[in-house]
Amino acid sequence: MKIISMIPARYSASRFPGKLMQDLGGKTVILRTYEATVATNLFDDVFVVTDNKIIYDEIVNNGGKAIMSKKEHDCGSDRIAEAVEFMDIDIVINVQGDEPFTDRESLAKLIEVFKEDHDKKIDLASLMVHITDLDEINNPNTVKVIVDQSNFALYYSRSPIPYPREKNVGVKYYKHKGVYAFRKEAILDFYKLPMLPLEASEKIECIRYLEYGKRIKMIETDIEGVEIDTPEDLERAKKLWK
Repeated sequence: MKIISMIPARYSASRFPGKLMQDLGGKTVILRTYEATVATNLFDDVFVVTDNKIIYDEIVNNGGKAIMSKKEHDCGSDRIAEAVEFMDIDIVINVQGDEPFTDRESLAKLIEVFKEDHDKKIDLASLMVHITDLDEINNPNTVKVIVDQSNFALYYSRSPIPYPREKNVGVKYYKHKGVYAFRKEAILDFYKLPMLPLEASEKIECIRYLEYGKRIKMIETDIEGVEIDTPEDLERAKKLWK
């Protein structure tokens, strides 16, 4: 089974443009993420895939591997799909470029899902973290996920799901961490299928898989890390790095 990691990297992020080139302890955020992913020693290869020459040069000039996208893309999955279309691989893991604290344990759990899935019933796997903070549960920037008894995703939303009409039923809330593992066929399917209304409304790309009937296995992790979406997140990351 050939397993690679792709790190999609846009320069012009809407909430924090240029965030991937910000300094984090003497290196850029994107270089930190790339090096952390390589350091897990889980992958046959690791690439940054980007639409931007600055990010491309940053990785290549520091001895890493990068791929320039040929087309404009709306989301990271599309960018990865274009890059892997003609590669001889089985599984590709999407590590977000703004996650410099990427850890080996969580990624190893995702890979294990596919090694144990002998009947190939799982199209994707992803990570979720139990959250209890009400501000985070209600924050539309935090994507929540609900799962069935076997931890297959039922739905993702920026709203609190489930809605807490009844307070005392022991519901747990889970935050979706944007790390995905795909079978190659699943991500190529995604690339060819048009966006449907639920994904368009929530602006959450993994909803497209659910709308087309794909099965997404969610793995619980207690490793939170820091996703750098805002300048405030960057300041938190710098403190954590020290």
